[in-house]
Amino acid sequence: MHHVFGLIGYPLGHSFSRGFFTDKFNREGIDAEYLNFEIPKAEMLLEVVSNNPNLQGLNCTIPHKQAIIPLLDALSPEAERIGAVNVIRITRDDSPRGFHLKGYNSDIIGFSDSLHPLLQPHHRKALVLGTGGASRAICVGLDKMGIEWRYVSRSPREGHFTYADLTPEVMEEYTIIVNCSPVGMHPKVDACPALPYEALTPRHLLYDLVYNPLETLFMRRGKAQGATVKNGLEMFHLQALASWEMWHEEDIAL
Repeated sequence: MHHVFGLIGYPLGHSFSRGFFTDKFNREGIDAEYLNFEIPKAEMLLEVVSNNPNLQGLNCTIPHKQAIIPLLDALSPEAERIGAVNVIRITRDDSPRGFHLKGYNSDIIGFSDSLHPLLQPHHRKALVLGTGGASRAICVGLDKMGIEWRYVSRSPREGHFTYADLTPEVMEEYTIIVNCSPVGMHPKVDACPALPYEALTPRHLLYDLVYNPLETLFMRRGKAQGATVKNGLEMFHLQALASWEMWHEEDIAL
């Protein structure tokens, strides 16, 4: 059977997923294709699955990582803990709607495995920019690595820093900064989070989940201060490979 996999989100112009999987299928001789499904509303997931009977798995990107959860039949333990899903396994069955949807999260694997080699002993605390579905996984990953973290929000919220709170003293203490927001993503490449970049030093590590463009303004401004910088491309590759494993998981509980 010709297998179909794909990506849901809105918009999808920024994503490299289709190219990655098309290359993988061609290179490995896999009879499959990867399609983009641009859906403005999460509820349209059910329509996509119904209308594509050969569809076996989906990746999910912004803005639907949390909104799709009520539409799923089951969640992996990590997806449940994070409260966000970016991988969906589709199993066709005899239920009234004709399929079973299980949600997973591959963000933790991709983030942790790509950040870990960069960590130095002084990297003990992190600022997490953005509070969406991706940031939840990043915070769980930081917890697993024993790194304290605080969210940075544009408006005041209990337990969060605002950008105005980022004094030189705070910046000296928090030497990891992870951008989980879409700020700086193609096509709005001239934007960057409103950090006091002059307070950055070579002790800082800036990690941007964005990978299009490969070097964001956030990264350029950090590099200019001597900070270590990394984009999200390796994380994306690791996530994509983890997605493939999740789509082919044998012990799915129906």
